[in-house]
Amino acid sequence: MSEAVANETLVKTAAPPPPKEPKVPARLAQLWKRGTDFLGCPVAILGGAMSWVSERHLVAAISNAGGFGVIACGSMNPALLDAEIKATKALTNKPFGVNVITMHPQLLELVEVCQSNHVSHVVFAAGLLPGEAIKKAKAFAKVICFAPAASFAKRMVKSGADALVIEGSEAGGHIGPVSTAVLAQEILPVIRDVPVFVAGGIARGDAILSFLEMGASGVQMGTRFVCATESIAHPKFKQAFIRASARDAVASVQYDKRLPVIAVRALANHGTEEFMETQRRVLEKHLRGELELPAAQLEIEHFWAGALRRAVIDGDVERGSLMAGQSVGMVSREEPVADIIAELISQAEAALAARAPG
Repeated sequence: MSEAVANETLVKTAAPPPPKEPKVPARLAQLWKRGTDFLGCPVAILGGAMSWVSERHLVAAISNAGGFGVIACGSMNPALLDAEIKATKALTNKPFGVNVITMHPQLLELVEVCQSNHVSHVVFAAGLLPGEAIKKAKAFAKVICFAPAASFAKRMVKSGADALVIEGSEAGGHIGPVSTAVLAQEILPVIRDVPVFVAGGIARGDAILSFLEMGASGVQMGTRFVCATESIAHPKFKQAFIRASARDAVASVQYDKRLPVIAVRALANHGTEEFMETQRRVLEKHLRGELELPAAQLEIEHFWAGALRRAVIDGDVERGSLMAGQSVGMVSREEPVADIIAELISQAEAALAARAPG
């Protein structure tokens, strides 16, 4: 989680000129108009906030290509987030958002940093909405929240969410138990008051089209952008994605119900095995009274943060965490973000043409 973004050894040199905005077919533009109006960009695709990966370069590239980049704040402190937002603004004049974790001990300060930098959209993730943070964010930005079920979706809208992301278990990183297809069927017909973006296992334009036709306002994609040219992920990390198939991205297993942990989807490796050992060790400390349950769960999150950094930044693909969604099987090469978005639009356009009468 991106302390590394402040390390200039990770920062590439001068950014290339922003690409021209993609040409979006009129029918597709109409289908995701609610999403593009909400985001303020021509392509209703949010970049998934991936710790260590979704930093200034990838975020700016997604926004410059017509989509909506999102900074993964992760465990950044306010000063680091402030620097990252300013650095992103130096690379793009397009809208982008910031994803903050609701359990962060400095949550309110992070929201204040977003306000001082005139961030247009704040995304709250990994927990129920904290009332004070929501109120503070809504004073200056549009608020996006994650909803794992219809009941939660309704509650979040009542609490002030301006838009929702529904993310299925096919996604990479921390996941819920329900698939994208089921969540879409459960939530899209009943949530009409705010835009809803669908996420989890999406890698093609025709899939995007199908969710739009079901009532989604757009989608969120993460795994497909990991191997973008602009992504700072280590070459070994990208090669692991390119070589992987969908079945290689597996969900972690909870060691003991006395230590509840959120499942994480990643490519299986030695790091996956170490997670089981880490759970056992932390559980023993908890049972001995050395750690309260919240502290024990936080220690598990610290494990993932360190493991992910080792893989993304250091290239340790054996012992680090290779968080990836099941759509990783459709990642076949490294290519610019603009080309990825153009291909997605082309696929959606072809699907639309195939459905035209005559």
